[in-house]
Amino acid sequence: MHQLMKFSVWPLRMLLLSQVLVSCGFGSTESTDGSNPTATPAQTGSTEQIVLAIGGESEEGYDPTLGWGRYGSPLFQSTLLKRDEKLNIVNDLATDYTVSEDGLTWTVTIRNDAVFSDGEPLTATDVAYTFNQAAESGGLTDVTVLEEAVALDDTTVELRLKEPQSTFVNRLITLGIVPEHAHGPDYARNPIGSGPYQLVQWDEGQQLIVEANPNYYGETPGIERLVFLFVEEDAAFAAAKAGQAQVASVPQALAVQTIDGMTLYDVTSVDNRGLMFPYVPVTGTTTPDGDPIGNDVTADPAIRQAVNYAIDRQALVEGVLEGYGSIAYGPVSGLAWEEPSAAIEDAQPEKAQEILAAGGWTDSDGDGVLAKEGLTAEFTLLYPANDSTRQALALSVAAMLKPIGIQANVEGRSWDEIEPAMHSNVVLFGWGSHDQTELYNLYHSRAAQGDFYNAGYYANQTIDEALDLAMGASSEAEAIAFWKAAQWDGNQGFTAKGDAAWAWLVNLDHTYFVSDCLDIGQPQVEPHGHGWPITANIAAWQWTCN
Repeated sequence: MHQLMKFSVWPLRMLLLSQVLVSCGFGSTESTDGSNPTATPAQTGSTEQIVLAIGGESEEGYDPTLGWGRYGSPLFQSTLLKRDEKLNIVNDLATDYTVSEDGLTWTVTIRNDAVFSDGEPLTATDVAYTFNQAAESGGLTDVTVLEEAVALDDTTVELRLKEPQSTFVNRLITLGIVPEHAHGPDYARNPIGSGPYQLVQWDEGQQLIVEANPNYYGETPGIERLVFLFVEEDAAFAAAKAGQAQVASVPQALAVQTIDGMTLYDVTSVDNRGLMFPYVPVTGTTTPDGDPIGNDVTADPAIRQAVNYAIDRQALVEGVLEGYGSIAYGPVSGLAWEEPSAAIEDAQPEKAQEILAAGGWTDSDGDGVLAKEGLTAEFTLLYPANDSTRQALALSVAAMLKPIGIQANVEGRSWDEIEPAMHSNVVLFGWGSHDQTELYNLYHSRAAQGDFYNAGYYANQTIDEALDLAMGASSEAEAIAFWKAAQWDGNQGFTAKGDAAWAWLVNLDHTYFVSDCLDIGQPQVEPHGHGWPITANIAAWQWTCN
């Protein structure tokens, strides 16, 4: 049924796409005199305008105090700091920052030549306002540790914390600065900022048009106008193939194809996929919203560890991701705070069976599914029904678990249906961030509040202590040892060798077709795909053809 629906809406998608492109001046492949153009279709962009089909829009709008920009460049707004192509922290609006010995006061000096796109100067007062507003809003940008932000003068701001937090530097990297004088209820749909681009037009559900901000303090962006198309991946591929988009994000299954005049960018990411296990048994407890918590099967550590050892992650990379990805044993693969010794040798069904047998799981009736004390080794594995990659991963995992006697019943549902069920069923989630706070939120018992963070209600006091030490460290560098210890310290950890709270599967490579005429520089190792991470250096993109 899902596939039938997918094909039935295809003509509508393409009709809408063609209407949007005609409005942007991309609706014809003929020149003005009626002759066929000589340029390769993918080269129909220019210094004046390119079209990007790289993912969905921000439905909540473009207000950083509510979460916009936390997974990529905020585009319209500048940040105090940023990460370069090697993920090193460098200045943006800030010219310097210091942290007090007790870790409670961050003093930031900002440049004196930044102005907003409406011409008004950006001062430390705007920085203080932004941080205070983000803390007050309780949005997706987590600034709850902030006691207050105070402007000392036009170029100096103090960010005063309630307690030390090593990850607070990430707020300086991701929180775009908004203007106090123009920040109101309609700001999210009419953003004003000091970033490289400014909003021109937003046709919700269809396209976003932005133009270079003439007041930007940095180098003038190489492309004057950007048109973001909001289409799904198959339509993005079709637009690129038709020469109607110069940058297109495509799933790995389409990355194996070729498009004339375009090059495939295979970008490494920490955008992972994994199985979240309900960690506690069923006791009748519920979330604050009344959703059930717990699963008697996945509460057994033998089940969780056996799943981890039975899965052939390299086969998933090659078979599902077409080679565009890498294996994952944790949520921070390849980052400086990953603990390499937490990795296991997977694709070991025999070891998985030994773990299950030692845990008391047997097949006494010969039906191929193990049981223990009247409990069957069976669980439901949920994935978002509109995600073909997660569907393929879920079905592949289920096939790998069947020979060891675990029955995983795969079901695709909407997120509205998954949310109330995710604390009592296994879910194929996607995460991945440059911000270590995500580790804390996925595994600290304090984060289990009935939402997406720590949805399985994992709790281990020793791990909590390691995570608290990491969070309270005086610097990102000092915290690394504690982040690693929480993963695996040689005796315990939240990864497969220890509590196996998740079975992490793969990291996706982000795959983009890019016009041969467009130089996008060196992409970063990208986080989870929300927020257009490829645009992190978009001001430096250059059109190289006449």
